[in-house]
Amino acid sequence: MSTISLEVCVDNLVSLQTAANAGVDRIELCSALELGGLTPSAGFMMAAAEIAVPVHALIRPRSGDFDYSRDEVEQMIDDVQACREVGLAGVVIGAGAGGWLDETSMEALVEAAGGLSITLHRVFDLVDDKVLAIDIAADLGIARILTSGGASSALAGAEEIRLCVEHAQDRLSVMAGGGINAGNVATIVEQTGVRDVHGSFSQATRHYEPAVPGLGFSAGESLFATDHDAIRAVRDALNSR
Repeated sequence: MSTISLEVCVDNLVSLQTAANAGVDRIELCSALELGGLTPSAGFMMAAAEIAVPVHALIRPRSGDFDYSRDEVEQMIDDVQACREVGLAGVVIGAGAGGWLDETSMEALVEAAGGLSITLHRVFDLVDDKVLAIDIAADLGIARILTSGGASSALAGAEEIRLCVEHAQDRLSVMAGGGINAGNVATIVEQTGVRDVHGSFSQATRHYEPAVPGLGFSAGESLFATDHDAIRAVRDALNSR
């Protein structure tokens, strides 16, 4: 039996149900994964609160950078409180700019999340001093950090992730994410020493055309959904290490 925790990020109801049925350990709830993930809607949070798997909601009010205004931080605090009210298990947060974590904003978000499990998202990959960022996160009581080691994938950033795991020790968990699949997950775990891995494990389900051509309501694109078999393949690869 694998001792590695498997987290899957989802941005729609079908994917939520698929991930839960595939036996994942934790779900990150988002909207708009094509934008890197944004805060899910209240209705989506309520639906997620009904499943047995622990669900953590991403708190990210917009796409782009993580340099938030005070008004945006207040909005994020309200979203954190909404997670608590519907009964989710945790939140995924982060704020920073110029190669540093925004400690003031982080402290406010952590305070709002008191009692919920907290993950620091991949704003961590943008900081210049990852050792200091780990220390800050640990002091704030953050449970885990999601990272690709600052690289394009967890496999490419494996050595940096290993150094993060080594520095974090047992103060928090370093969770590898970025391009993880059944073919590389065992290698990533062996090379880094992580006890948590993260991915979307999705595939395109269909392509749709613009809803109203010429009016800009919807550009044609592929729809993606979590793949049950991909999750089970990752789990099998972890179990057979």
